[in-house]
Amino acid sequence: MEYAKFKHARFSARFPKTYRYSRSHYWMAEDEGEPGLWRVGFTKFATRMLGELVEAEFEKKEGEPVSPGQQIGWVEGFKAASDVFCVMEGAFHGGNALLQEDACIVRSDPYIDGWLYAVRGQPEEDSLDADGYLDYLNETITRMQAQEKEQEA
Repeated sequence: MEYAKFKHARFSARFPKTYRYSRSHYWMAEDEGEPGLWRVGFTKFATRMLGELVEAEFEKKEGEPVSPGQQIGWVEGFKAASDVFCVMEGAFHGGNALLQEDACIVRSDPYIDGWLYAVRGQPEEDSLDADGYLDYLNETITRMQAQEKEQEA
């Protein structure tokens, strides 16, 4: 797998070049063996904000329709709890069973085994390629730093 490298301030990470990305910091990867089936997970940036996950739960049943922006579950971490939103249009194909055994895999292996859920369908219309996401991430971190400086002043 080929990766795009990113570094800004105290954050550095690698992002798979062939994946799609959402502005809400999820990645989407089509299953090579099953066209039309996509795995979705948190980007390395999202996992850094959430910290280690301890639990994940999905409210959708397999085969139910899902659409971008729809809340489909939640995750709980040491730092925060967060709703999980859909970034796909299609039919829910289930959560990652590995999360029941070890939710920390989302942070330790975010782009392979640490996916959150799968959908048979297509990514949201405004999804980004890796380069577009890295540009967006750079803007996001710059904005966060500016807000931090404003609060300190």
